[in-house]
Amino acid sequence: MTTPSNGTSERIAKIERTTRESSISVEINLDGTGQTSISTGVAFYDHMLTAFGQHGSFDLTVRAEGDVEIESHHTVEDTAIVLGQAFGQALGDKRGIRRFADAWIPMDETLAQAVVDVSGRPYFVHVGEPDHLLTAAIGGGTPANGKPSVPYNTVINRHVFESFALNARIALHVRVLYGRDQHHITEAEYKAVARALRAAVEPDPRVSGIPSTKGSL
Repeated sequence: MTTPSNGTSERIAKIERTTRESSISVEINLDGTGQTSISTGVAFYDHMLTAFGQHGSFDLTVRAEGDVEIESHHTVEDTAIVLGQAFGQALGDKRGIRRFADAWIPMDETLAQAVVDVSGRPYFVHVGEPDHLLTAAIGGGTPANGKPSVPYNTVINRHVFESFALNARIALHVRVLYGRDQHHITEAEYKAVARALRAAVEPDPRVSGIPSTKGSL
């Protein structure tokens, strides 16, 4: 189910999606101040989506329930899909935006870059993650509070960004120039994507129409 924009200049969208594996609700305001309320059942993913909203200055509400007793994959993937759909819908006709942007994020020993074209032509490139992220997991086990924690497997990073890009209908390139710690690498990527998107969708005072020679994006 989609909730269209209210006809004003506000770039807000809400999308809900339910399958046998998950039930997801995402609401985003592209012109917010970074206020977030995130609950996915995967603590580290909540942390990443909170960073995404805050550093993108997007007001973001995410509610996800999924079969995390099997693994976090379905919930993480489906949330990325719905987030991309909501982001794309909130953009509207893209009139007056900058369209292109990039961001570099250092996080201790890590450096990550994201480059975006809000093009209407979905494409994704992801390079540079160290091989150990194919098998690393963040979280999991039973912490001191006694509540089981669902691990976030970093192998899914690429799939998260790809799912988001394809459903938002943007071209997104993400690369890790160097890094060691899987937490730092993953967080730097999320923050870089958020910062690049923030810049790309901001109004450009020198552009009044659609920033494309074709007249549409």
